[in-house]
Amino acid sequence: MGGEWGAKRVRTGLLVAVVVATYVGLGLGRWPGVGLNRPTIAWVGVAGVVALGGMTVSGAWQAVDGRTMVFLLSMMLVNGALTEAGVFGWLLQGLVRHSRHPLGLLLVVTGGTGVLSAFLLNDTLALVATPLLLRVTQALGVNPVPYLLALAGATNVGSVATLGGNPQNILVGALSGIGYGVFAQVMVPVAAVGLLLLVGWVWLLYPEVRSRRRFPAVTLAWTAPHQGLGFHLVVTGGLLLGFAAGVPLAEAAWVGAAVLLCRHGRHPEALLAQVNWGLLVLFGGLFILTQTTRDLGILQPLADLAAHPWELLGVTTVLSNLISNVPTVLLLSAVIPAADTQGWLLLAAGSTLAGNLTLFGAVANLITVEAAGRAGYPVSFVSHLRLGLPVTLSTLGVAYLWIRAVG
Repeated sequence: MGGEWGAKRVRTGLLVAVVVATYVGLGLGRWPGVGLNRPTIAWVGVAGVVALGGMTVSGAWQAVDGRTMVFLLSMMLVNGALTEAGVFGWLLQGLVRHSRHPLGLLLVVTGGTGVLSAFLLNDTLALVATPLLLRVTQALGVNPVPYLLALAGATNVGSVATLGGNPQNILVGALSGIGYGVFAQVMVPVAAVGLLLLVGWVWLLYPEVRSRRRFPAVTLAWTAPHQGLGFHLVVTGGLLLGFAAGVPLAEAAWVGAAVLLCRHGRHPEALLAQVNWGLLVLFGGLFILTQTTRDLGILQPLADLAAHPWELLGVTTVLSNLISNVPTVLLLSAVIPAADTQGWLLLAAGSTLAGNLTLFGAVANLITVEAAGRAGYPVSFVSHLRLGLPVTLSTLGVAYLWIRAVG
């Protein structure tokens, strides 16, 4: 009997070690000496859990939330179809054409990308918009850094507005059952005020963007709209209306993606290439890891830390910058009661807005900063933090006060 008890303790200790090592790897983005990225770290960590008997393969499948996976995959396909059709470029080009001076360009970049990221996955928008913005700023002869930082910040802040704006919101919607309209009703004001705060901080810290002197007349080679652009806009508009009307998110996104796939029937591989398969692997692995932590009963310290709204927001912000936002949402979801709507909204806001804090807080930050560096405008961790810290603290403060008042 004592031998069995001792063996069980050893196995539990090994399982805890595997889970902790996996989350450390997710936070660092790698394991020292092992060439793995976050999705493969999650995959290997789950394999360790299964090998130690912490979960069976069938149990692992049951731990994965199918609605979330279907919704995320479908939205990736929708984003891919819109990218292939040139919708993002067409919309952004139209916005940029209306900017007449540096301040106008800042307002257009921040407002335009903020609004678009509320409806479409923010990382895709950053990938498409960054090279376009670099081309515009180089042609106009202005420093691209403040505009690129505004772009990255706006994709994060704007995406907080809806359940489809980013992967962590998708998770919150699936796990909490909060409707698309209810979520947007609370979060749209947070995003709107957050974008204004972002403009204010960039205006304060980068004096060159305050100018209202008109840009010189330059000719930019704009990309013509692709054939079928109108069809994509109609389908996407119908999909968003379905979300707003209360159609289940996974089912609506699945049907919308299927319609757009039919439009691309001759070249489906182009859309499949747009899917971030690594993110799907990461999501699946995190669902299993979260269930394992619940089974092991090692989440009580988190439950104690997140016992009150302000503490929950603080823990979410810190963890989002340590282990990334999606793992944070899944980890903290285990300690938030299903009926605690306010808690879920704070989790969504904190995990998203915290992405602006550091250079590594969100993928959009890395996309824009790496592009700036390649163009000869390096952005250091400290220079990013100079803007990211006040933006994050002020937007989190607004989110906390507003959600506590109406959530």
